[in-house]
Amino acid sequence: MEQGVWQEIERLYQKFQQLNISEAVDYEKYYLYSLITHSTAIEGSTLTEAEAAMLFDEGLTAKGKPLIYHLMNEDLRKAYELAQKEAKSKEPITSSFLQKLNDMLMRTTDSTYNVMGGTFDSSKGEFRLCSVTAGVGGCSYMGYQKVPGKVEELCTVLQEKQKGVKTFREQYELSFNAHLNLVTIHPWVDGNGRTARLLMNYIQFSYNLLPTKIFNEDREEYISALRQSQEEEETNQPFLDFMAAQLKKSLSLEIERFNNSRKKGSNFMF
Repeated sequence: MEQGVWQEIERLYQKFQQLNISEAVDYEKYYLYSLITHSTAIEGSTLTEAEAAMLFDEGLTAKGKPLIYHLMNEDLRKAYELAQKEAKSKEPITSSFLQKLNDMLMRTTDSTYNVMGGTFDSSKGEFRLCSVTAGVGGCSYMGYQKVPGKVEELCTVLQEKQKGVKTFREQYELSFNAHLNLVTIHPWVDGNGRTARLLMNYIQFSYNLLPTKIFNEDREEYISALRQSQEEEETNQPFLDFMAAQLKKSLSLEIERFNNSRKKGSNFMF
């Protein structure tokens, strides 16, 4: 990603802060709802942001939509609330912490598996004991025997790097790389994408940054960037470029939305 793009992102971020957008009534809550809705939509949920808000605030389900989509969104909301709480106390990123996050977001939508490698409960954040692939005809992820060691290695690297990052760009790119690396390890049977996006946002929460949203309409480009960086191995640049573009898009849309609502004299959130 060219330096000029990051300069543009920093300019937008300064504008975002100058407008005090995050100070609007319930802004953080509804932005979080949007993060959750887009994350579950990437995994197939069809709940809209408005429907998710009704579920979270009123406990109302969307007519005609599968129960599992509601459960996915509700579980992920609880996982995000946990992440926000732990970010305030600077909870270190450990293997058990990542399992706790995955446990929260898979609690009501997965179950116990009996496989050649043994028995594990995916609804409790336990690592897989079997092989997994990315969809029909997709790539195979590393053998399950390597998962615990690779997760520990990732956590050690993240803890060390968190001590040294200082700049705005370094903080964001650390979170983007954490996302990429956790998805590449693929520790669980399900929920890897949601957990990786949550880990990314957790790191951003810990630095008091605007959490990056991955837009559902950009899902194909997102998957392509992930796969390109995973296949090339020697460079994570395709994914870093994509994530920087998503951050820029988020900031631009939030500023545009705020300015439009101010011109109309309407409530920013609605």
